[in-house]
Amino acid sequence: MNKTLFAHEQRQKSTTSLSDTDDTIPLDFMVEEIATEGEWAGCSRQFMAPLRISVRGNDILTNPLFNKGTAFKMGERDRLRFRGLLPPRRLNMHVQKERFLKAMRAEESPIKKNILLEDLHDRNETLYHRVIVDHVEEVAPLIYTPTVGQACKEFGMRYRRPRGMYFTQEDRGHMASMVYNWPNKDVHVIVVTDGSRILGLGDLGANGMGIPIGKLSLYCAAGGIAPHRVLPVVIDAGTDNQELLDDKFYLGIQQKRLHGKAYYQLVDEFMQAVRHRWPNVLVQFEDFSSDKAQKLLNHYRNNHLVFNDDIQGTGSTTLAGILGALRARGEQVGSLGNQRIVIAGAGSAGIGVAQTLLQAMIEQGRTIEEAKRCFFVLDAKGLLGTEDMDKLSPEQKLFARQEDGGMSLLEVVTKYKPTMLLGMTGVGGLFTEPIVKEMAKHCTRPVIFPLSNPTSKAECTAEQAFTWTNGACIFASGSPFDPVLVQDGRTLYPTQCNNMYIFPGLGLGATICGAERITDKMLYVAAEALANHVSEEELAEGKVFPHISNIREVSLKVAVAVIEEAIREGQATKFKGKTIHDLDDYVRKKMYDPVYVPLVEKREVTI
Repeated sequence: MNKTLFAHEQRQKSTTSLSDTDDTIPLDFMVEEIATEGEWAGCSRQFMAPLRISVRGNDILTNPLFNKGTAFKMGERDRLRFRGLLPPRRLNMHVQKERFLKAMRAEESPIKKNILLEDLHDRNETLYHRVIVDHVEEVAPLIYTPTVGQACKEFGMRYRRPRGMYFTQEDRGHMASMVYNWPNKDVHVIVVTDGSRILGLGDLGANGMGIPIGKLSLYCAAGGIAPHRVLPVVIDAGTDNQELLDDKFYLGIQQKRLHGKAYYQLVDEFMQAVRHRWPNVLVQFEDFSSDKAQKLLNHYRNNHLVFNDDIQGTGSTTLAGILGALRARGEQVGSLGNQRIVIAGAGSAGIGVAQTLLQAMIEQGRTIEEAKRCFFVLDAKGLLGTEDMDKLSPEQKLFARQEDGGMSLLEVVTKYKPTMLLGMTGVGGLFTEPIVKEMAKHCTRPVIFPLSNPTSKAECTAEQAFTWTNGACIFASGSPFDPVLVQDGRTLYPTQCNNMYIFPGLGLGATICGAERITDKMLYVAAEALANHVSEEELAEGKVFPHISNIREVSLKVAVAVIEEAIREGQATKFKGKTIHDLDDYVRKKMYDPVYVPLVEKREVTI
């Protein structure tokens, strides 16, 4: 038989057989194969919804939201009118990332790595966030704590291009129109600071812009909020830092800080302006001085979607760590009200943690008086006592004790035998060997959390805590520390009590469901979701937080918990009248994933 005819008959039989027995397309036909060569090497041709943009040509290459650099395919270069403006060889995102990481890792200094990362941020936001997502353990300390402190101090000298917005006293009366200068129409999250208390570094004024930029990078990479939906802001009310007032290169207002009526009116006009343009925006207050942070939160929290990360975020993250520590000790999480908790630091962070833990105890069934007896809060003068009530803030008064006011930290530890010691003082080395050893005498597995940032401000190091307790303590810190080899040969892994475990998921959940406000119960369920994500294996290694590489999954679980609570409270405005059968899947699909998508120029078509 003719070979061609035979092959034709065989194909007919094959086709007939397939159509006779099955009228569906085999599933493996729909599986997209990844090309191994050519400009599509390492890329998928699977359908992706295109992004319609109103710019073209070189304007695309200079816009970090749209720029793909050398990854633009030749068809895009033709269609978007910049063929010839890029080197001819096309590199996919994987190769671009590999090239960037090679350059970054060649630098030894963290601040130089930070500079490279921010340069990438200014060129190509998609690749920047891909690097963070895929290498978060390596990169997060470079874009946020501890490196961001130095980046803020050098902000003026390193300034390259505009990012974010600045509001000053000179802008009073104009903010309602100023906010329309921001080019992106759909802002979901604003992080705002007045630069008055940057980490443990004090008043850095307008140089504090590095904090909102770093936080929002984590919102995008860890929380899955798209970069065109975030806005970093500085309210520049002046500075009391004499060094900045005398610095010829300082970029902020070189006047003493506003206080009182003028200050609060400045902040209020900003709040009204952003809420007018973006009614559902979440405003996160960041690094405001202790004398103003709680007042601002109290003023806006019941009528605006606001959140203070230093007070509420630190409190919720610390609560999650403590719940994890209770699990590590073999205790029920409901035993929180049985603990004796010493908190060194009575500023906004310390009091915020105390308030969150107090609310958690009440949630677990304790009365407020029973819960208050668990706390020993100290400021620079010693244990808060009722004899100084006229000098304390309303929030501090709640934790003032009727006896032993002014007692030192060592005396408190000796007399009251705490089970938990938390530090939020910004005083490096405050937890001395006598204090830690005294605590270990009375508690088999003491919980020691030195939470101050940056590393130099930590109340003790992981090595000190593990050494002085013979490896028995449960340790977490505000800044990262290396694993510690203890005398019995075990390697213990300190975990970082980092607010990035909470705030990205909290913001994601609140904005997806259209929450009207952030409630204490939302913070509690967020902490529970985080604590429940720690595996038994991690607890056995001394860890009370999940591995940072799981941060997007953690953010997903936190977001789902926040949405479920918002639904229970009846304030999930975007979900009213809707039934979501698989909330995990719904949220996952809403999360921004930094991959290159097709770009299409907006055009008016007339016939």
